[in-house]
Amino acid sequence: MSAELFFDSVLILLLLGLAGTALHVRRLYTSIVLFIVFGLLLALTWARLGAVDLALAEAAIGAGLIGVMLLAALGRSGPEPALRPGWFIVTASLLAGALVAALLAGAVWHLPGQTSTLPALVNEHLDDSGVSHPVTAVLLNFRAWDTLLELIVLLLAFLGVRQLGHAEQALPAAWPLLRAWSRLLAPLTIMVGGYLLWRGSTAPGGAFQAGAVLAAGAVMLNLAGLLPPLGWSQRAVRTLILAGILVFTAVAGLTHWFGPGWLNYPGPWSKSLIVLIEIAASLSIATTLTLLVIGERERPVP
Repeated sequence: MSAELFFDSVLILLLLGLAGTALHVRRLYTSIVLFIVFGLLLALTWARLGAVDLALAEAAIGAGLIGVMLLAALGRSGPEPALRPGWFIVTASLLAGALVAALLAGAVWHLPGQTSTLPALVNEHLDDSGVSHPVTAVLLNFRAWDTLLELIVLLLAFLGVRQLGHAEQALPAAWPLLRAWSRLLAPLTIMVGGYLLWRGSTAPGGAFQAGAVLAAGAVMLNLAGLLPPLGWSQRAVRTLILAGILVFTAVAGLTHWFGPGWLNYPGPWSKSLIVLIEIAASLSIATTLTLLVIGERERPVP
């Protein structure tokens, strides 16, 4: 057995073990910690598959920000009850997992032994997309409508959470070391986010990865008590949240009226329009994810 095959086999077993254990442990806190570890290993799995863009998004959003949201929700839920899953639930979930795995294995086994023509088609038209990275070309040029709909879904999720109401989150006093490191790391998160945004046109990166990194920096500042109150009532916050959709929609309208069609960018303007959309989308994603994690806080009345 080669070293790579051994590593991949161990990674698969760890993923299955963490997923099953996270569902059946007795304490919610332990389940959340296992979920975060599962997300980090899943990011490593995407990296092993060559999908570095998905690996970055999974590590930042799946394991990082969602983990913080679950811990914050657990902190607001009062005393944690002891979970005692019955043997029937455990057995049923194991049987259902085995059935799904068998169905997936059967479906993969009968797949035709031919490669997809989509990568070649993307590479054929890559020079006309305005960028040199195929993932960015697909997300913001060839299938730009999908990315616009993802931004709309993120906005609807935020508006749905707002309808549930918000409670003030009483954070303990931050350690001096945390405050000092936050002041040092916050500028670095801006630099890394900007780099991922600009690098997305030629390598793995882009708006979602950059927005997640910026949101992580904001969450860190909030934990250190250094982030000012943020809420939908502030005009700047509303502008940042809606910026991605508004810019995307404006570009779609302009390309329809003055160009070849909806979100069909003119060749000389392709890269400029994609960069403009990416900047606006990054700010929207960062602001929305930040508020989803830390919640809204109103400014104190003087």
